[in-house]
Amino acid sequence: MARQFMKGNDAIILGALAAGCRAYYGYPITPASEIAHAASLHFPALGGVFIQAESEVAAINMVYGTAGMGIRAMTASSSPGFSLKQEGLSYIAGAELPCVVVNIVRGGPGLGNIAPEQADYFQITKGGGHGNYRLIALAPNSAQEMCNLTMLAFDLADKYRNPACIMADGITGQMMEVVDIPEPKPIPFDHRSWAVHGDAQTRQNLISSIFLEPEELEKHNLKLDRKYREIMAHEVRHETYRTEDADLVVVAYGVTSRIVYSAIDQAREAGLKVGLLRPITIWPFPSQAVAEAAQKAKQILVVELSTGQMVEDVQLAVLGRCPVHFYGRCGGMVPSSNEILSECERILAGGKN
Repeated sequence: MARQFMKGNDAIILGALAAGCRAYYGYPITPASEIAHAASLHFPALGGVFIQAESEVAAINMVYGTAGMGIRAMTASSSPGFSLKQEGLSYIAGAELPCVVVNIVRGGPGLGNIAPEQADYFQITKGGGHGNYRLIALAPNSAQEMCNLTMLAFDLADKYRNPACIMADGITGQMMEVVDIPEPKPIPFDHRSWAVHGDAQTRQNLISSIFLEPEELEKHNLKLDRKYREIMAHEVRHETYRTEDADLVVVAYGVTSRIVYSAIDQAREAGLKVGLLRPITIWPFPSQAVAEAAQKAKQILVVELSTGQMVEDVQLAVLGRCPVHFYGRCGGMVPSSNEILSECERILAGGKN
């Protein structure tokens, strides 16, 4: 297996190509622009399609049409651009089409800045567009995971015929690490039963999310709900680090979890029993794992690059079993491991929120 030193943004494109994606539509925006640049180099070279659309709205609708043909397609952007894709994502989810969308999160709201945040969590996990739909959402914390989870996202999108999202912060997109480049793999799903190919045989596979009769729309929404419940039952992913005997469990994802690893090692050297639970899928959220951690630990600390969004999902999972604390930085500010260690020490010494 070949290895290469690259940015997380570039690793996304390697994962997409290995997964059989051959259509990229996007618009450059910092800190996600390397994704479009890498796609412009590699997609045409492998017989695929790269189009720099006139806008983010155009890009997501190009993905919509291509996904309807049964072709693996993707787009990527950063926070303001991702906001513009919300209507299209609702249409794609309503039409039950698979695709992958990437959000390299920057500071907001509004134009904000180009520094890293995780403040798009609500938008991605709760559905930023209209209607009863969900995005499968994966949160990598390394360049290798940017590659591997992109490959997984395409399989999950196909399996459930639903958009899947890679949510990473600006640091994870921009930092450079060694990546093991995966071998291309065959697409394990048959699209012929639902895709449109412009011939008489597939004419009945109309790409649409419109159901004018209330009874039909309710039936469709209930079908989607059953699908989302199946995803929640079978596709939750998380990892733990030194939680077996932890008095305090830190819940963090993305680049924040990387910093927490260091803080936990420092805490253990100081004799403090601290562990990490890292959500890899932020939807479906690992609620059961958090609940089980809360039964064993005395306290939970949520660390995010926001003013507190994932903390709500953690509180719902804990259901009062133990105190839930929050520590966040925002606006592009990133906590150091010493900051997190100090917060752990304060909590374990009896400090209150």
